[in-house]
Parts: sequence; C-alpha cells; structure tokens
Amino acid sequence: MKLQLALDLVNIPQAIEVVKEVQEHIDIVEIGTPVVINEGLRAVKEVKEAFPALTVLADLKVMDAGGYEVMKASEAGAGIVTVLGATDDATITGAVEEAKKHGTQILVDMINVKDLEQRAKEVDALGVDYICVHTGYDLQAAGENPFEQLQTIKRVVKNAKTAVAGGIKLATLSEVVQSQPDLVIVGGGITGAEDKNAVAGEMKKLVKQSALV
Repeated sequence: MKLQLALDLVNIPQAIEVVKEVQEHIDIVEIGTPVVINEGLRAVKEVKEAFPALTVLADLKVMDAGGYEVMKASEAGAGIVTVLGATDDATITGAVEEAKKHGTQILVDMINVKDLEQRAKEVDALGVDYICVHTGYDLQAAGENPFEQLQTIKRVVKNAKTAVAGGIKLATLSEVVQSQPDLVIVGGGITGAEDKNAVAGEMKKLVKQSALV
C-alpha cells in the first residue's frame, strides 16, 4: 500500500516546500488539477527535478486526446497520469498505449461515474494500472466519503490496483486501510496540518501496518 500526497492549492515553490517537509513518508506526489491549470506541466517537471526519487502524478483528468496528453505529461516527468472513467473507452485505450511507450502508469479516476460497479469492470479490462474512487470537494462538503465506493470496486476489479481519494484524514485513515486499497491519496489531511511531517509519518505508519495484515 502506497501513500500519495495531493497538492491542489499551491504554486510551484510552495509545492516544493511542502514536499520537502514530508518526502520521507510519501511514495507519490500529485500535482493536482488546479496546479496544472495555474502552472502548466512545468509544475510536474520542476517537482520531479527537485525530488527524483519520488513518483510524480499529473492529475490531468484526461477526457479526450488520451494519447497526446499522456505523451506530454510523460515528457514532463510524470510517472502516473489520470484519465476520467467517465470518458469513452477509446480515450482510455489511447492513454494506456501511449503510457506503455514511456513506462508511465494510468490511473482512472471514477469521480461522478454513475454505475460504478459496471464501469469499474469495463475499465479494468482496458489495461489501466489503477482504478480510483474519488469523492470530489463539492460532494465532500455535502458529507459524502469514498469508503463505500472503495468496497464496491474492490469486489469487481481483478487486474488493476485500487486507489481511494477524497477527504481522507488521520482520524479516518484506519477505516480506509481496512479495505486494503493499493494507494491512499491524501490532500488537506496532510497539507492542512500544523505539523505536516508528523501527520504524514503517522499516516505512513498506518499504511505500513495494514499492509502487513
């Protein structure tokens, strides 16, 4: 089980500062969609150059032109690129084919997919690396969480690894890891903490312990 830090509300220098604080505890650093919108793929490139030992995920939420967008993100240093599960199979297949050329992985984000179980089965057959359940900011504000959805995809996904994102904090992490996802994605649960290093360290400990169960 891996721990991913999601950076959404920072510029490049701030991103580098946050990662410096917690780099010993995380496996993957996510350049979130707002950062990519504000800074471009330069953010991926600069964070990868600053932390070559970490995998950098470009949260592009690709909906079209899968091959091209994965190519550009991979050239910038991304080790994982996100594609939306709500897109068509051709876009996902194009992304997977391009990713293989670069040694990049594809994470399919299932945010707002209506028939989660059915779509997870379909996406799983397309050769993606991760399938991620994700409760977005707006639904988190309405009190939703991704834990139940994680159990749904764990039941049906046979080939890909599973990931979970959306409002995960230290207090709720135990509940998440019981479902044994392969990747736990945390944003504000770390970046909003007073002592980011301590919280990330506690989270990594929980993730490691659950992997031994």
